[in-house]
Amino acid sequence: MGGSEAMKRVVAGIGMRRGCDAQVILRAIDGACALTGRRPDVLAAPGFSHQESGPADAARKLAIALVWVEDAALDVASRSCVTNSGASLRTHGVASVSEACALAAAGPGARLLAPRVAVGAATCALAEAAA
Repeated sequence: MGGSEAMKRVVAGIGMRRGCDAQVILRAIDGACALTGRRPDVLAAPGFSHQESGPADAARKLAIALVWVEDAALDVASRSCVTNSGASLRTHGVASVSEACALAAAGPGARLLAPRVAVGAATCALAEAAA
């Protein structure tokens, strides 16, 4: 890995069912990290889940920042998702909540490191910022 790749920020985007706790979210993040060999610098969760405690608890346990991604940003990022979840499309109008969160929070030109990983009631996708 070159020096410039080592500096690129990695965002863990998550999706989850209501009531999903931090332990399940952390297992999904661990699964995505095992698949990609990368660790997140930031955790991104959908704004429509802001009342859930799982994302904040997971971010605290990882000692990383949590950002909430609003619906408009999810809609735009959804066009670049590689996973098309029928449940996600029906419920939220987004191809993959976790992939869209990761891409939106990583910013313009971001790329997914791998498709989302599902563990129980949570999904996680890692995206790398362009710069």
